Amino acid sequence: MLSYDSLARSASSPVQADVSSVTSRPVSCGVFLFGLLSLVVPSGYSIGPALLVLLSGYGLLRESRTLLRAPCTEDVTVIGVMAGLAALLLLSILLQGDAWQTAGVPIRLLLAVPVLLLVLSCPPSLGAMWGGLILGSVLTGSWAMWQKLVWGVHRAGGFTNTINFGDICMLMGLMCLAGLGWAMSQAGARRRYWILALLVGGAFGIIGSLMSGTRGGWIGFPFAAWVLYRSYGEVISRRVLRLGVFMCAGVIALMVMTPATGIQQRVEAGVSDVTKYVEDRNAGTSAGARLEMWRGALLMIAEQPWLGRGETGYAEARDAMIERGELSRHVQPYEHPHNEFLDAWVKRGVLGLLALLALYLVPLRLFYRRLDSDDLTLRSLAVAGVLLPLTFLDFGMTWVMFSQASGVMVYAFWLAIVWGTLRAHERRLETLQAP
Repeated sequence: MLSYDSLARSASSPVQADVSSVTSRPVSCGVFLFGLLSLVVPSGYSIGPALLVLLSGYGLLRESRTLLRAPCTEDVTVIGVMAGLAALLLLSILLQGDAWQTAGVPIRLLLAVPVLLLVLSCPPSLGAMWGGLILGSVLTGSWAMWQKLVWGVHRAGGFTNTINFGDICMLMGLMCLAGLGWAMSQAGARRRYWILALLVGGAFGIIGSLMSGTRGGWIGFPFAAWVLYRSYGEVISRRVLRLGVFMCAGVIALMVMTPATGIQQRVEAGVSDVTKYVEDRNAGTSAGARLEMWRGALLMIAEQPWLGRGETGYAEARDAMIERGELSRHVQPYEHPHNEFLDAWVKRGVLGLLALLALYLVPLRLFYRRLDSDDLTLRSLAVAGVLLPLTFLDFGMTWVMFSQASGVMVYAFWLAIVWGTLRAHERRLETLQAP
């Protein structure tokens, strides 16, 4: 089977070869650093993307015709959902009179667009992409265990919000497992080494999430596991499949049964919190406060469903409801309702909600179409692409991932990288198969 790198060499046009000769290694370096450093150094999620943004700017100045002629209809669709949400958020900030500090989300979404164009013309090495994710997952999971089991912190959180930390750990681990198809396409001993490394990376990513105590990310794990089984159940040997299932199940069981991890207590506390809220509307617990914030957001949406209130308007409406006794004072410190979709609707109106759903569901559909590809490299990229919006849909049920820079950076730039790499590989396959 032809390797990814040989496909790239054989299918590059003269102009693309010129672009690749200038930027291919730095692009691979930027993607590698993104996977490696996202959670292990302060603002590590910005280092790789910053390099990619600089490279995309250089590419647009040097070879703008090559970069701008690359997109097809599907590429434009992905770019459209990113740019569309960004434009809507900027317009909302202007009309609602919100502080311009809140413009970080749309700006980061817009910066991912030229990176997507760059990757379409000059994709990274897949060894660099999955190698960065493997090392990043192992380092992050190890550090999370050190924080929790040695330092004795209540919940491992790294240098970002604890919930974002745990959710991104889970995503990184799952994306490692997505690379198993690509590893199966490697020759000789490389195949065994990559499979083992990806399984280890997947296990450490899950460990990092468990050490954070981020319960919302655990809910979506069965759905992610179904995607992996649906995609690889028939092509990966039963030996590898059993090893993967054993490792993941063993890691989860060990973490749950070890009292020092606090995982069992977190699960029990969640059930208890919900019970208390249902029985007497106790909003003084973690889950109870969330349920109270959801109720408050729904009441605000019912009063003003179409245009939204903006950041400032949401805070004012929340405080007014608390003063009238309609909401518990336990929710006053929180700037959002701890649900991505309610947050978009209450602050940006129906259009904000639809734009956010498009950002998740449109790429999900495009990637899902390719899950049955005969080419295992293409299939592995499709699996990674499906898992990205699928996990963010899950994370968004109990948290606003885009409320933190890490959330929007991870989603926007991994979307640009994975989609651009998938489409570049797809085009090369089409070129090789052409008469």
